[in-house]
Amino acid sequence: MRETLQGVLRQTRPLDRVVGVDNGSRDGCAAILTEAFGAGNVLTLPRSTGFGEAVAAVLDRLPRTGGQEWIWLLHDDCAPHPQALEALLWTAASDEKAAILGPKLRDWLDRRLLLEAGVTVDRSGRRDTGLEAREYDQGQHDGVRQVLSVSTAGMLIRRDVWDLLGGLDAGLPLFRDDLDLCWRATAAGYRVLNVTDAVAWHAEAAARRRRRLTASTDHPRRLDRRNAIFVVMANLPFRSLLWSVVRNTFASLFRTVLLLLAKQPANALDEIVALASVLGSPRRLMAARKARRQGRKEGYPEVVKLFTPRGMAYRRLADMVQSFLSGAGPIDSAGRHHAVIPEASRDDGEELLTDAGLMQRFFGNPGVLLVLALTAVTLAAERSLVYGGVLGGGALVPVVGGASDLWNLYTSGYHAAGLGSGGWAPPYVAVLAVLSTIFLGKTWLAVSVLLLGCVPLAGLSAYVATRSMISQPLARALLAASYALLPVATGAVAAGRLGTAVVFVLLPAYAAFAARVFTAERRRARRAAWALGLLLTVGTAFVPLVYVLVAALGGLAALSFAGVRRGVGVSLGIAMAVPLVLLFPWLAQLAADPGRVLLEAGLHRPSLADPRLAADSLLTLNPGGPGVPPVWATAGLIAAALAALLFRRHQMVVVTGWGVAVFGVLVAIVVSRVPVDGVAAWPGVPLAFAAIGLMVAAAITGHRVVELHRAGGARRAGALLMVLVACATPLAAAGLWINEGVPGPLRRGTPEVVSEFATANSTRGESTLLLRSTRDGRLSFTLVRGRTPLIGETELPVAAAARERLSAVVAGVASGRGGDDALTLAAFGVRFISVPGPVDPVVRRALDSDPALARVSLSATSGLWRMARPLGRAFLLEPDGRRTPVEPVRAGDGALTFAVPAGAVKRTLVLAEPAGAWAAAVGDSALAAVTVDGWAQGFEMPPTGGRVTVAYDTFWHGLWLWAQLGLVVLAAVFASPGARAPEAAEEYAEAPAEADKEEVPV
Repeated sequence: MRETLQGVLRQTRPLDRVVGVDNGSRDGCAAILTEAFGAGNVLTLPRSTGFGEAVAAVLDRLPRTGGQEWIWLLHDDCAPHPQALEALLWTAASDEKAAILGPKLRDWLDRRLLLEAGVTVDRSGRRDTGLEAREYDQGQHDGVRQVLSVSTAGMLIRRDVWDLLGGLDAGLPLFRDDLDLCWRATAAGYRVLNVTDAVAWHAEAAARRRRRLTASTDHPRRLDRRNAIFVVMANLPFRSLLWSVVRNTFASLFRTVLLLLAKQPANALDEIVALASVLGSPRRLMAARKARRQGRKEGYPEVVKLFTPRGMAYRRLADMVQSFLSGAGPIDSAGRHHAVIPEASRDDGEELLTDAGLMQRFFGNPGVLLVLALTAVTLAAERSLVYGGVLGGGALVPVVGGASDLWNLYTSGYHAAGLGSGGWAPPYVAVLAVLSTIFLGKTWLAVSVLLLGCVPLAGLSAYVATRSMISQPLARALLAASYALLPVATGAVAAGRLGTAVVFVLLPAYAAFAARVFTAERRRARRAAWALGLLLTVGTAFVPLVYVLVAALGGLAALSFAGVRRGVGVSLGIAMAVPLVLLFPWLAQLAADPGRVLLEAGLHRPSLADPRLAADSLLTLNPGGPGVPPVWATAGLIAAALAALLFRRHQMVVVTGWGVAVFGVLVAIVVSRVPVDGVAAWPGVPLAFAAIGLMVAAAITGHRVVELHRAGGARRAGALLMVLVACATPLAAAGLWINEGVPGPLRRGTPEVVSEFATANSTRGESTLLLRSTRDGRLSFTLVRGRTPLIGETELPVAAAARERLSAVVAGVASGRGGDDALTLAAFGVRFISVPGPVDPVVRRALDSDPALARVSLSATSGLWRMARPLGRAFLLEPDGRRTPVEPVRAGDGALTFAVPAGAVKRTLVLAEPAGAWAAAVGDSALAAVTVDGWAQGFEMPPTGGRVTVAYDTFWHGLWLWAQLGLVVLAAVFASPGARAPEAAEEYAEAPAEADKEEVPV
């Protein structure tokens, strides 16, 4: 206060009249004002008076002089330079349109630090000074220039303009009142200037929580954001206002989510409440717009020129997201003149650096160049898969349907697909549903990005994950390229192994987070544990074996680190518990068939794996199967990892990497030798683990190569040889992949599984039985309900009794043994039998000879037969064995309704669904459930018949889905890299506090 008063009284251009306003201070500041200005020049107002009201109260008491008058506004925490007023008035005299002028503001404590040299806003009301965080004043912004707004701390304004505009809005007691006044002045045809020759030092006591606000009960952050939105919406023309409402709504929601993830719930609440308070008070907004209607539209072109450029607004959004991802939390600059970034986060002298430009920074990044190069290699190698029809083949089910279909599959308690299933859908369906939603409902695009784009994605993942291990970006890029082009990746693409592709991308992230769990300080380790748990959940959903491998390695690491670092066991327990909790029902279902742990998402076919994989393939990380290069293609990576054993430094890291590699190879040997359902499993994922171990070991070589190169002589030659050997792996793999392409079985243009005729005539959920001849002469079958199965539907659990019964019936029909097999097949809801060509003559004769079947078509590509008397999805079983189809009168929301006529006693309503948690009722009377033919769900019908409602009990399923959603959100919040932002006042804790005062010299 005293320094402010000294600055006012020592002006080289003396003030004609000085008035101070005391807003009910309780610390003796009123006496200081009276001593400085005299008792007649101090006005006392209530403590709740805002800044604009205080200025208006003074001007009402000051008579006009008759000539041109200037009003100089100052805050009690703003000390002007002795020549500030003279510089402002000199500039005003040289520009007749200048109506509002403001000084250059510097920080109160660090007198070199720039706070403001003019202010503008973007179209969302975000304040922008055009200054870098903690930018020092070296004259780089000097000069007089037109700006959108200047602060009321040092504002010089013509009194006639003040009267014309109505002064500061009394409804904005704090924050953004200056922006509103200057906006209206610009729209009225006046100029707002920033004069850098005039300097003032501002403490920002209110914004920095240095004093308790009495003009408002809201938090400064909430008040600032609310006033920002209000000012923008009150001054925009109507058409721009409509866009502003949409823009601010989505921007505030996005920022709220970021703040919540950054563990700043108070800031998030302020953000969303500020928006709601403006939109929830339309009368106040309409009144403000009515008061500003004159000249608003005509002057808007001049105002919009002074807005933040669109490119800078997007850059600030990117900086906010980058700040969140780096762990600093979204930048909070509410009510401040500059962005608040901890000084420790910037290197000394960094404020002198110039921005090289977004494009130059982007394309000059080795990681970006790596991804672009790998993308080019991928496009060249996958040239046959880039465009065309439906993607499918190998382990990949033809990709059909959209995001809504996947969501319906995952959330349904009962799945009317195939034989029907009340089990849990594979959890990777939810992951694909999320990605498909992001890609505007395009499931094919989500699958294409994950599977066809796994090579560049894996390269990016490996590049980012190794940043703490390898300081040289080029060495990181080379190692990441070697990993991305391993045979596991190319083999996964060729065979359509979506699960392996996803895990291959995630493995480097697993390694990075696991290292942080074991080596970082406790808080970061816990956050990394939650992140590792979430990513491990995703990987386990696609490939259950991943969890077993990570758990085994984590257990060994915990034993090693338990006595060295406290809390490691708890962090590791969190990481291991997250997948178990989130996937619990599905994992419990999987435990009933342990062999499926060795499988992954998709189909399990004999042609996709080599049951006699050679030892040299396993030792060179080659999993066999279609699309893999020769065994020598990975020699460079293995040689680099072997070279790391020759160095004495970091031996523990090298040994750890080789230990993981040996572990992965051993597991791969076991996996490749253990058949599942008579078919060998593919060892791609264990070998990917081995590759991660070799990457860790080879990373040490990158450090030593630089040292050997600097040593000169023979060591330099050895370093060059090591570089050439290391480059051999990605170059050889890329060249071979581009040359050979993707041989399949993955391909574009996969034909529809069910013919158009069968689909068009199966509108009530009837099934089509697909019969296929295998290479060994056996016959396989698939039951499809009216359309091509969605991803995940082929992995739904099926009741053993229903599967065994259907297998026996199909064998009878295909063998032509006669009997009532075809009639029994109709009880499964089958209406058509489809046989892809060329049709086996034995099968053709068997189907043609069955009187219950009628041939529809037969060609070189396929054959189609239909049931002579289909039963549909439900039928009545009479006491004498007769079967009468019953058509549902309504189907929806998981329930079926049938109109059953009156009839004989002891009739049974039979569904073409496996027996389970079904319930049926006629009116309020529940029907007794029975099992028919050892597998089908039936209900005893009363002789009176009636309207029967049949539904499957999904209560617990739905309850768990909501619980799972809550757990995922909770884990994501714990894993988020945001940090709690310290209160701004702490930065200025060493400054002497002046509490409970809002004196305003005028």
